[in-house]
Amino acid sequence: MTLSSLPIGLGDSVNQEQMKILGSDALMDSLRRHKVDTIFGYPGGAILPIYDAVYKAEKEGWLKHILVRHEQGGAHAADGYARATGKVGVCFGTSGPGATNLVTGIATAQMDSVPLVVVTGQVPRPAIGTDAFQETDIFGITLPIVKHSWVVRDPSEIASVVAQAFFIASSGRPGPVLIDIPKDVGQEVFNYQPIEPGSVIPTGFKASFLADSTSISNALDLIENSKRPLLYVGGGVISASAHKSLATLAQRYQLPVTTTLMGKGAFDERDPLSVGMLGMHGTAYANFAVTECDLLVAIGARFDDRVTGRLDSFAPEAKIIHFEVDPAEINKNRNADVAVLGDLAVNLEKILALSAQREATPRTSKWLEQIDKWKRRYPLLIPPKEGEIYPQEVLLELRDLAPDAYITTDVGQHQMWAAQYLRNGPRQWISSAGLGTMGFGVPAALGVQVALPNQMVVCIAGDASILMNIQELGTISQYQLNTKIIIINNHWQGMVRQWQQRFYDERYSATNMLNGEPDFVALANSFGISSCLINDRQFLKEKLKGALENIGPSLIDIHVRRDENCYPMVPPGKSNAEMVGLPGNS
Repeated sequence: MTLSSLPIGLGDSVNQEQMKILGSDALMDSLRRHKVDTIFGYPGGAILPIYDAVYKAEKEGWLKHILVRHEQGGAHAADGYARATGKVGVCFGTSGPGATNLVTGIATAQMDSVPLVVVTGQVPRPAIGTDAFQETDIFGITLPIVKHSWVVRDPSEIASVVAQAFFIASSGRPGPVLIDIPKDVGQEVFNYQPIEPGSVIPTGFKASFLADSTSISNALDLIENSKRPLLYVGGGVISASAHKSLATLAQRYQLPVTTTLMGKGAFDERDPLSVGMLGMHGTAYANFAVTECDLLVAIGARFDDRVTGRLDSFAPEAKIIHFEVDPAEINKNRNADVAVLGDLAVNLEKILALSAQREATPRTSKWLEQIDKWKRRYPLLIPPKEGEIYPQEVLLELRDLAPDAYITTDVGQHQMWAAQYLRNGPRQWISSAGLGTMGFGVPAALGVQVALPNQMVVCIAGDASILMNIQELGTISQYQLNTKIIIINNHWQGMVRQWQQRFYDERYSATNMLNGEPDFVALANSFGISSCLINDRQFLKEKLKGALENIGPSLIDIHVRRDENCYPMVPPGKSNAEMVGLPGNS
């Protein structure tokens, strides 16, 4: 058997004996053993040996490689794939600019705790450190934004590194890892010994903390004795697939629930116990509730500044219970009266089991009545059907037409409106929260669609954000993905304009996008994507419905009121109760 004809899969016989194989083939076999069936990437010189192995893997039929148009798009697509499925996303990029183009996507995943394995090509080992063509120290560049990283200098390390990479990316608090492989490592022949998933524990790895029975009991005591409790739910509940346990806890004790931007979908927002999202652009009733609660139960949330507003006024009357898998988050921004460390799914099951031994007696009826008064007094805006199209009414129409869609967003006003008005199931809300990455939505959507080809996937974009990675329309067109892209087009960098209006005396510096803005319909058509323009309310529902029902990709450019602002809003440096944009509050 020649090396060129050696099957990537190799078969189970390799478990019993070593076999000579190329480093690049060893990488692909290791990925196959970790059940990788999709890779997003872009080739280049230093990663060519690995792409030669990709070619063979695709010929064998076990791998689909998605050719993105920019490495950043590949990282975001792998990110969307991971968020929608709970699997580890995988992306490839070459050395130098290929690797540096991945950095924003890696940082996005790190901030939002998304498991990625990023593989980069590197110049050959003898050239490292010589400023060779397309050499960058991507290992050093990405150290602050990965859970772990490796430079593979010996092909015999590949199987072990891959096993460790998947273990670290998906364990505890998930996150991205990076594997940098010099070109000649991929070309070297060596005696390959495969390693099965989970059989290598990384050196220095610490298992997740296990909550002791005392912390569980103390937490339940506080919940049972609270009169104004509030569950404050973050993305950790989604990562841990703990939404069913969360719902049981909320119903058992009649606990109102607010979620962060990352936590959307963790709790059914149609449930009367839901108060929606809290924070800078959260609902008024969520922000009032967190200000007046006497117990705040943080579950998989990190007390981010966009949630808390002025930290010393956040939940000022409340005791704090913090369920968290990452010990670094405990007492980082807010001290916890009770910390429950460890896997959220396990610990929520523990507290439910303990509560089953007691008589659950909800004490929140008056509190829920107060929250209901806030809901009636300060609802989200229902826009009037007059004048130009309101951006909010686009989201309301979408909510009715595609209630079960997987939603990705870019970043800005449209993102906040989508978060306010759309209702999503677990893993169906996919948005860059921590890093706030413009250009995230389109590539993330294509990643979700590749993962879930039979699901409705809709990207909510802004006219400024979409231009950051609009080249990925080429990827969507090439693979004829059924992705729908809705542009909320106000011809501005909308959120920045809103801040300039309110805090900078209407000095609109470098935020007007009207001059030089492309004809998005013509641009989409040039990629072979069905598209339409909506600028008249009487055609909004009809055209939007038609685009959503279209077989294949669609882009809908919806021109909305230019100067509409996103409210409520907590100004910087203010408490969550000091919102602007409420009725009678300018």
